[in-house]
Amino acid sequence: MTLKARGIFMSAANTTFLIVSSVLVFFMTPGLAFFYGGLVSRKNVVNTMLSVFFICGIAVLLYVAVGYELSFNGDIGGIIGKVHHFFLSGVDLTKIVNKDLGINTGAYLIFEMMFAIITPALFVGAIVGRMRFNFLLAFIVLWSIFIYYPMVHIVWSTTGFLAKFGVLDFAGGTVVHINAGVTALVLSIFLGRRLGFGKKKPQPYNLPWVLLGTTILWIGWYGFNAGSALGMNDIAVQAFLTTTVATGASLVTWMILDMIVVGKPTLQGTCTGTLCGLVGITPACGFVTAGGAFWIGAISTVVSYWFITKIKPILKYDDPLDAFGCHGISGIVGSILTGAFASKAANSGIAHNGLFYGGGFSQLGLQIVGTLFTIVFVTVMVCVIVLILKLFVKMRVNEKEELTGLDQSEHGEFADYTVAEVSNTADISKYSGEFQGQLAHLNNPPKQ
Repeated sequence: MTLKARGIFMSAANTTFLIVSSVLVFFMTPGLAFFYGGLVSRKNVVNTMLSVFFICGIAVLLYVAVGYELSFNGDIGGIIGKVHHFFLSGVDLTKIVNKDLGINTGAYLIFEMMFAIITPALFVGAIVGRMRFNFLLAFIVLWSIFIYYPMVHIVWSTTGFLAKFGVLDFAGGTVVHINAGVTALVLSIFLGRRLGFGKKKPQPYNLPWVLLGTTILWIGWYGFNAGSALGMNDIAVQAFLTTTVATGASLVTWMILDMIVVGKPTLQGTCTGTLCGLVGITPACGFVTAGGAFWIGAISTVVSYWFITKIKPILKYDDPLDAFGCHGISGIVGSILTGAFASKAANSGIAHNGLFYGGGFSQLGLQIVGTLFTIVFVTVMVCVIVLILKLFVKMRVNEKEELTGLDQSEHGEFADYTVAEVSNTADISKYSGEFQGQLAHLNNPPKQ
């Protein structure tokens, strides 16, 4: 079924598919709130979940104000667009932007808006328990304008210089995952380590929440990846299949690694491995076969597992929920491996076959260049934003606030009534674990 719009036909089927995909991508953000909220200590659950969920509001307002225009309207040097329609004033939402698929501006804008919501939420996992909420709010506004929208334009706009260069990124390997992962790493370094870092690992608040969040993310990822085909077509089906295969491979790979290294399978590890596969296949899902998807999922997980368990302890930076180890590392691996496994048999629209399909190093080289550019660009820009913003807004909570927990100090709310009970009583004898030590520290601070 088609609907005529200004002499050009809009596809009702493809538009419906894109709207459903948009809903699925939106659903990922509250899913991520459950995933991160279940992993943190119980005194930081509210802060962590709110730090993810509030982006649903601020990112929407930013996107309709200037984000869509900066991403896709006009071009300045292949880096950024131009704002001619503040808050979409004067934008014709019925205009067809993809004649082949019959997609109009409104449907396309809504779909891309969902990516602008979920991407900054990903790096929240690196700053839990330490960052002031007002700093995070200001940072996300500046990060969106000066990093995210330019990355979208560079990679996904037809006038972006990496897009013209031939870099492949089907659904967000560079734009979303490497971008958010590198941001997480830089922020964790600027913040410094948590008090008591390395002495005792905090217990996750709620592992069932972690599984719930993982499941929601996996379901939503079909909108993320298959939806990036922008229509109900063969490429969407291919992306759905490769996403599923890669994720299954990554889940099993991490579980087996845990059984070998730790001696037993863990739910937390298996959920983390699941996300590594979803991240790894994202840039490649519309360009590779099921066989390629298997290898991308497995390899991404092996590299992330090795980095998180072996390299991270050596570097000693404090990324509590492994936002960089999962999104950054698997995103880098997936982006590069796209150049190895891309196949015209999966997508006839690509210019080059990957390395393993007889295409030589052409596409692999392009992917490496695109990946390196993203790492350098994001690192430099995050450093500039943080250094300037710190002149006006304090970045980290003080020692007392950190020990008490950001749920109380930043919001005055609690996910667990026992936290409020412990935080407001001088009698801590009946409580054990982290709260005894923390409250004792507060009641008897060390002499300077």
